[in-house]
Amino acid sequence: MTVIVLTNCPAGLRGFLTRWLLEISAGVFIGNPSARIRDLLWAEVQEYADQGRALLAHTTDNEQGFTFRTHDHAWHPADHEGLTLIRRPNAGSPTTGQSPKKGWSNAAKRRRFGRR
Repeated sequence: MTVIVLTNCPAGLRGFLTRWLLEISAGVFIGNPSARIRDLLWAEVQEYADQGRALLAHTTDNEQGFTFRTHDHAWHPADHEGLTLIRRPNAGSPTTGQSPKKGWSNAAKRRRFGRR
């Protein structure tokens, strides 16, 4: 079983993947292609994803029973004692390079002190 999830990718890439996989939801493709076809599809996804993100998960013969690959994701696969886990970015450090604003948001002020 192979699953490919696309986010913010060109429509042409989605159309290309529907030749081999079934699109069960917007940007979510599943199917059972051979390993050779799966690797060729992943190479095409990496080449044509532009600024989009992509995730590939497929069955394999390991302890977990599956493995996955990412393309332009903030979350990356990391090996931990033979298990593949997802490493998320540190929640304390913003990914945009901007520090969070201090104090109450405008919405919180309106809720607390009434609409003004």
